[in-house]
Amino acid sequence: MIGMPRILEQGLNSIFRSRWGVAIVIVAIVAAVIGIGRIFADGSSSSPTLGSGSPAPAISIDPSDDDSVVDSDPPPEPSTSPGRAQPETVAYAFASAWSNHKGVTPKAWRDRLLPNSTKNLASELDGVDPAGVPADRVIGRPSLVPVGATVVSAVVTMDSGKLNLRLVSPDGHWLVDGIDWDGS
Repeated sequence: MIGMPRILEQGLNSIFRSRWGVAIVIVAIVAAVIGIGRIFADGSSSSPTLGSGSPAPAISIDPSDDDSVVDSDPPPEPSTSPGRAQPETVAYAFASAWSNHKGVTPKAWRDRLLPNSTKNLASELDGVDPAGVPADRVIGRPSLVPVGATVVSAVVTMDSGKLNLRLVSPDGHWLVDGIDWDGS
């Protein structure tokens, strides 16, 4: 009887020393786990679920009700005080002054932008070198996208890309409050 445990020990050592032996042992363990799982399964081929859920989701609200998260109505038209420039005019004037940057000092260039800029934008433009302006002229009329009664996005086509402007009018006087360049 002493010989049998020794043979078993040598056999197990040789199996666990080779990669093939370890792989065969892992495959046998996985097969055993799957086999035991199938024995205790109820025979249905559906995937297991937690709890006893219904086959269809329960609808708790009417999808046609307005939840005020997304407004399906178009935004209100931009409003302008009498005697003030329309947002399209302000966007065009600003874009023209912005692109007229050659042969001027930074101060002179910025001073041209100030009549159509908010105080916030004017302070952001302080110290900007106009030599970095990537466009030389306006080649299209601004296209406006109303965001609200006092906010409009304008896209002005330039000779080398598009100038995106955010215009605001808290008191009926439209001013550019943000600039973004799209060189494509």
